[in-house]
Amino acid sequence: MPVLDLAGMHAAALRLHKAGAHAVLIKGGHLAGAATDLLFDGGDWHEFPAPRLETPHTHGTGCTYSAAITASLAQGFSLAAAVARAKRFITEAIRTNPGLGHGAGPVNHHTEVT
Repeated sequence: MPVLDLAGMHAAALRLHKAGAHAVLIKGGHLAGAATDLLFDGGDWHEFPAPRLETPHTHGTGCTYSAAITASLAQGFSLAAAVARAKRFITEAIRTNPGLGHGAGPVNHHTEVT
């Protein structure tokens, strides 16, 4: 299904939840405007806005984001808190990318965010 805006993100999250997902995180990095991610945990909606950073150096953002969420969950944070921490981390990792390569380079995996 097309996801073109926040309303589409809500619809997609509900559809995935009804299909059996316990919780759904929809990334908004490919939408116009702010890079707002949406989490539906089956009961509550959580939005995680961040400024859009214009850079081609975003290779690996999804993997890095999911690993940061997992690390926070392993540290005992709730799902919403883990996503919030990971969103801050990935935003800073994109902002401080090392600028490697001629195409889509990697993010800065050495970023520290509390």
